[in-house]
Amino acid sequence: MQRSSGEPALVFPGLAGFYNATSELWYPLIRVAAGAILVTHGWGKLHAGVAAITASMARSGFEPATAFAYGAIILESLGALCVAIGLFTRFFAAAIAIEMAVIAFMVMMPHGWGRMEFTFLWGIIFLAIALRGGGPYSVDRMIGKEL
Repeated sequence: MQRSSGEPALVFPGLAGFYNATSELWYPLIRVAAGAILVTHGWGKLHAGVAAITASMARSGFEPATAFAYGAIILESLGALCVAIGLFTRFFAAAIAIEMAVIAFMVMMPHGWGRMEFTFLWGIIFLAIALRGGGPYSVDRMIGKEL
């Protein structure tokens, strides 16, 4: 049974007020969680050091390895933090989605779908964030500008 708005009827109609009050929170929750989770990877790269990340990039066949190392460190730390708070959201989310696509298809794919599916999923999530932008609870919205 559906309500007149096209939404399915609630099993527990008493929760309608809760659902209405929290319906705008799904997107910032996903954006903040995705950014915060990726920051942990950037933090690990910062602590490993540029030399270690450069060596890893070179082993994976990315040249110039130092440029790729700095790119990964910046995107996974500063970029992920910006996505989490909603600052320059579209730019950083798109850049991270591209990074995830490169990792998924160039680094993980030769090892099979099981190795690439997680990175591919994160790429899709960041692509969706790039398409949506900062949303209602973001720094982009506070300053009234969005890329």
